[in-house]
This record gives sequence, structure tokens and C-alpha cells, in this order.
Amino acid sequence: MDLDLRKLRYFAAVADRLHFGRAADELHIAQPVLSRQIRALEQDLGASLFTRDRHGVALTDAGRQLLADAGPLLASAHAVRRRVTVAARGSRRLMVGFRAGIAVTPAVRLFADRHPDVLVDVQRVEWDDQAAMLLDGRIDIGYVRLPIDEAGLRVTPLYTEPRVAVLPAGHRLAGRERIAQADLAGEPLVWHADAGTQPTRRPHPNAGYLVRGVDETLEHVAAGRGISFLARSATVFYSHPEVSYVPVPDLAPEQVCLAVAESRTSPLVDVFLAAAQATADITAECGNYEMWQRGIDVG
Repeated sequence: MDLDLRKLRYFAAVADRLHFGRAADELHIAQPVLSRQIRALEQDLGASLFTRDRHGVALTDAGRQLLADAGPLLASAHAVRRRVTVAARGSRRLMVGFRAGIAVTPAVRLFADRHPDVLVDVQRVEWDDQAAMLLDGRIDIGYVRLPIDEAGLRVTPLYTEPRVAVLPAGHRLAGRERIAQADLAGEPLVWHADAGTQPTRRPHPNAGYLVRGVDETLEHVAAGRGISFLARSATVFYSHPEVSYVPVPDLAPEQVCLAVAESRTSPLVDVFLAAAQATADITAECGNYEMWQRGIDVG
């Protein structure tokens, strides 16, 4: 039995909202039609996916398992459609994603020397979009920062880079040449909602504000709501008059990798991967050089 992708999309919509009426509105179909499609999917699979009672709609164990598996399947189908459309147009284009602070120019230039007929676009991605944008085909290859959900991806380590503390300008430690993790014990933390992105050794139990990107991080820190940490290279591209960056040598470094969907087979992606690996040292050193110019100790 082959899974019907349309039924799977209908299931995902209901599972996301746990409400048949709202899911039907989102899908632009009548609610009875949606209910029939879900029942047909349950018959196909031989399992109940939802429980329905006066308290509402809830996923069964089978439903939770299908929801976990449905995301990569639907993303892969969407990526196939996108790639076929691009191929039908005769386009030779590569979309490269990158996290804040990572210099992609060295690899793009080397790739362009080898394939001047290919248009290379770049797009910044946030921590919570890294895997999704690769799996659904919005980007062909991405410079990512760990941790990342590696399911369905090929992840190749490139280099590590130190983190720095991000402190309010009036903080007692602002302006120091360097500090230790222990100096920041107990400080309220501004960090991503994914606790897995915090430094490996964490003396900071207080996560007062959850943020998505570097801009939000800097605004919260500048307002005195807590401290944060950034990869050193990110501080080259982001500055704020009310924020101070201070190196923390004993903080676990950040791992930068290249990632591509396992289903993505393309000679162009392979050539870009090789170009990125060949220029990894240059990319890693971009932050060091800029920080040195700004008079910040990179030792």
C-alpha cells in the first residue's frame, strides 16, 4: 500500500491544529470531505490516528508516530516538485543557505570560477529553519551551526569557532580582554528556545528571554534583560552601541558544518561542497581578521 500524499497533507493539517474545522478552512475544503479523507487514511493504515470526544481531538500513539514521519515525507515531495520545476525551466541555479556570521563569499567565488554559467544565490537562515529549508528544497546546501536535526541530511563538519559573551554595555565585566565561564555564573540568559543550542558547559540556569535571531538577542541584552553568547564571527557582522563582546576562552566552541538533504543528488552541490571545504580555513579566519582590526583579542 502506497501512502497518498494528499491524505497525508490533510492528516498533518488536522494534527497541527487538533481541530477538523480549522484544518478544513486552512485546506480550503469542506469539513465532511476532510473527515472522510482521514477515515480513508486510517483504513489504509489499519490504525486510528485521532481520538474524538467532547473534550476535543487528540492524537493516538499511531497518530503521533505518523506525524513524526509525515514531515520529512511531505518536505521531500515538495523538494522533488521544486527541483523538477527548476529543471523543466532549464535553470542552472544554486541556493546556498548560511547562518549569521558565516562568510560564504570565498566558496561562492571559487565555485563561480569553476561554473561561471551557474547563478549562485545566498539566503540567511535561522537556527530553527536550518533543517526544514534543506529538506523542502528552499536551499540546496547550507552552512549550519550545530546542533541540528540531522534526520534526512548529510552533514559534513567544516571548522569550529570560539564563542564570545554578549553583555550589556554597563555590565560589570564589559570591556574586559577576556573572562571565564565561572565569572558569569547565575546571570540571566537570553537564548534560543531550543535549549540544545546553549553552550555545552552551562553555568546559566536562568533562561529569562527566548529569541530567534541575532538582532533580537542584541536588543534584549542591550535592554539589560540578560547576557548571551554568539559565535565570534557573528560579532563581525552585528554591532550595537549598548552591547559589549568579551571572549570566553573556556567556553565550548561552536561547530560549523555543511548540510545537504540526503535525497539531493546534484553534481553542482558536490562541486560547491568541495569549494566550501577548500575555503574552510579562509572562512574561519574571516572573523579573526575582522576582530583583530577592531582591536578585540582573538587569542
